[in-house]
Amino acid sequence: METLKPILAAMPFFEGVSPAHLDLIVGCAANVRFAPGAFVARQGENADNFFLIREGRIALLVHAPGRGDVTLQTIGNDEVVGWAWLVPPYRWHVDVKALTDTRALSFDGRCLRAKFEADPRLGYDMMTRFSQLMSQRLEAASLQLLDLYGAHA
Repeated sequence: METLKPILAAMPFFEGVSPAHLDLIVGCAANVRFAPGAFVARQGENADNFFLIREGRIALLVHAPGRGDVTLQTIGNDEVVGWAWLVPPYRWHVDVKALTDTRALSFDGRCLRAKFEADPRLGYDMMTRFSQLMSQRLEAASLQLLDLYGAHA
């Protein structure tokens, strides 16, 4: 039986994760595909998962009054989308829309949270990785907002 473990091991986000922890994580993973224009997630919906983009491009969008949908960031190959599955009340903060045909791995957040509870070392490692991701996304969103509203100040 073929497993997704070699694919996870090759992804930069999982670099340095022990083989034993990869075994736990892969049990929560599944292949998914999104057509261009498809919404991967909508703001306010339950955030029960995150995605690792294998191939394709997606946009993180927010709705700005008077401007419509604004792209905060574009995410591509080998990048991770979604951290709200870690933080109650587990709701998406942005719309996530496929820009191209996109192949990804989807990770079940409930499954992972249970594994983090059972293995605190795994939980700490993943929380550290996701904290870095959240910091990067916050910085990118701040820069995008400066571009949007800085000229009008």
